[in-house]
Amino acid sequence: MINNFLIISCTGKNNLIGLKIDNKFFKEKLQNNINSNNLLVSSILGFTNKHKVKLNNKYAVIVNMGPGSFSSLRISLSVAKGIKIVHGSKLYGFKSDQLSELNLENIEILIKNNLLQNKMINPIYK
Repeated sequence: MINNFLIISCTGKNNLIGLKIDNKFFKEKLQNNINSNNLLVSSILGFTNKHKVKLNNKYAVIVNMGPGSFSSLRISLSVAKGIKIVHGSKLYGFKSDQLSELNLENIEILIKNNLLQNKMINPIYK
């Protein structure tokens, strides 16, 4: 069961990151420009520090697999896989059309209905 998680939804449009900590959900909109992909790690570190969270194996990472921009998806998947390798977090993926709005209720529906992929996370490009 996924209790606490970091969610990364970077497809080139409406880029967001979110964090669930003990039944509280926080999200932050990221800028959609060329440099925003380069700043994803910094944005995640700043976001987790702001909420006094240290990612570890108790946090799952949920990442949007697309469809979307090639570079945005590749970078977000790379960052998510890096977090998995460094912290031992579980990695899950979802498709853009599965989540109409990034909010806790919708994400919990995905989790409850076992709609997240946790094997090979493959991007879907436009």
